[in-house]
Amino acid sequence: MNQAAQIIIGGLLEGSVFAVVGLGFALVFRVTDVINLSQGAFCVLGALSAYTFEETLRWPVPLAIAGAVLVTVAYATALGAVTFVPALSRLSHSSMLMLTAGILTLTTGGMLVLWGGDPYSLPPLSGERPVELWGIHITTQGFWIAGTTLVIVLGFWFLFTRTILGKALQACAENPMAARLMGIDVPRMALLSFALAATIASLGGIMIAPIASLQFDSGNYFTISGFISVALGGMGSFIGAVSGGLLLGTAEQVAAGYISSLFSDAFALALLLATLLWRPRGLFTLGRSRRIDVRDDVLFYQAIVRLNGRGAVLCGVAAVAVLMALPLVVSDALLGSLVITGILFIGVLGLDVLMGYAGQVGLCQGAFMAIGGYVAGILSTTYGWPPLAGVLFAVLAALLAALVLAFATLRLRGVYLALGTLAFGLVIDSFDAGMMNVTGGPSGLVGIPPFRIGAFAFDSDRSMYYLVAGLIVVLVLALLGGMRSGFGRALMAIRTDQMAAGALGINVVRYKLAAFAISAVLAALAGSLYAFYFRFLSPEMVGTPRSFEMVTMLIIGGEGTLVGSLLGVALLTLLPTMVQSLALYKTFAEGLLLVLAFLCLPEGMFGGIARLVSRAAVRRRGNRLMAEAGAGREVQ
Repeated sequence: MNQAAQIIIGGLLEGSVFAVVGLGFALVFRVTDVINLSQGAFCVLGALSAYTFEETLRWPVPLAIAGAVLVTVAYATALGAVTFVPALSRLSHSSMLMLTAGILTLTTGGMLVLWGGDPYSLPPLSGERPVELWGIHITTQGFWIAGTTLVIVLGFWFLFTRTILGKALQACAENPMAARLMGIDVPRMALLSFALAATIASLGGIMIAPIASLQFDSGNYFTISGFISVALGGMGSFIGAVSGGLLLGTAEQVAAGYISSLFSDAFALALLLATLLWRPRGLFTLGRSRRIDVRDDVLFYQAIVRLNGRGAVLCGVAAVAVLMALPLVVSDALLGSLVITGILFIGVLGLDVLMGYAGQVGLCQGAFMAIGGYVAGILSTTYGWPPLAGVLFAVLAALLAALVLAFATLRLRGVYLALGTLAFGLVIDSFDAGMMNVTGGPSGLVGIPPFRIGAFAFDSDRSMYYLVAGLIVVLVLALLGGMRSGFGRALMAIRTDQMAAGALGINVVRYKLAAFAISAVLAALAGSLYAFYFRFLSPEMVGTPRSFEMVTMLIIGGEGTLVGSLLGVALLTLLPTMVQSLALYKTFAEGLLLVLAFLCLPEGMFGGIARLVSRAAVRRRGNRLMAEAGAGREVQ
């Protein structure tokens, strides 16, 4: 009995931190309708700042905590003012979601540069000796965590029920246009909600730091946990965020105590998936919610810039020639990086079909890479299958998993679809790390043979490069033909306005399933090639961070262009390899590039280049016509 009570109390304390992070999610969502994925980074920033003030500068504890909160709030306010708030009126909900992912990556990379990769923890605020109540041991820090959560919850209740500021925030959430007519500064309220969310996140991080070592990338864990908490409880519901956080923490601790700590995350994520399928709006949300469609708002539709006609053909021929000639002019070390670039580009191609053409947010591309890589690798190493047969079976396994997930999430749209795909990816991560006897667990799957077709083995960088390059040419040509056909036009119609596409007779469900299947198949193919190239596969290589990285590559390169994402993949893969001194700044650069891409170049690098080329062509044609007209007047 005491053991069960101990587990539940531990879960409630852990869930209290999740609840605090979830409250930040709910606050920003209520005011702006945006899921703020950067929330977890502010937890860690607050904790690491407190460590610096308290342990390095030897400030008194109250002053160190206050200083850490002020630093975090000042950083969040400045960042929100130049990125988050200006983008609200220009970007769709899906783009805002990925913008906040960029802010998360940017902040994580900055903390890596400042604090390094070592874990940090703070001393407990009230000593290390636990308190015993009825045979249950509770750490003194647990009382601080519970007390801080209670104060924050009561503060939220007072703010939104007893103050004019709270009513103004609620007005912005209910009807921004009416709020503007009433004289409320809506952008300022959005920035205030962003800063308040960072405030409570920093307090949560400072309170948890004495009992959990934190490092620069722990923000990903808190972001995901807070995201799950608010999804379980209900988007925009403060009661739901707290209830969802406590439920998540308790579920994880119960699963760890009675099943296995390796599968505690999988249990919690399975709970999330079940909630999304049964009650997408959350377990504790009452009443009718507003429609939240990620891509459906035509006001935020971003035109895609492409090259067409003779220019596209010439560029394609030149690109193929460069691909074939590269191994002759680059070093062996760089050739290996080019192979990795090509493999990742195959996976991003599938993501472009799903996001760029069909307009569906997919945050589980890394999971399908994992399915492809592990299935092909296990069949080749454990059962002695030929690598080609292993790849084909792996692709089939990913296709079946994609269809099951697509059918299960068919009724989900917008942020809920993003949540569902993210949860699926995290479940796959948990199984990859937990199935020691099958996948090798955290240590990875070793002994994978090189890829071969018949007697020919692709066991060198050069041979693997030409295999990947050949696949890329075939896949790009096939997809270009498909996207220029009725199939591609139907996907673009769905991306532009799903409801109007259905009214025109387009079978929206069938086309969305097809896009999802193509995306999964190409990701599985990339994962298989990844495993055979490295002859090793670990969860870190194909986990959820890889999914976010691939989305970043796609957006930086250019959505809906197929070939444009190659620029993003090459930039984020080759630059750290070519300039080793920049390796420490890779994460920071990824986040910065993603944020700048949304704010300054929403059509991506390829779109920007295509726009410049098109303008130059138009200018040359105009000059030629003017010259011809002038020559004609002279003849007359």
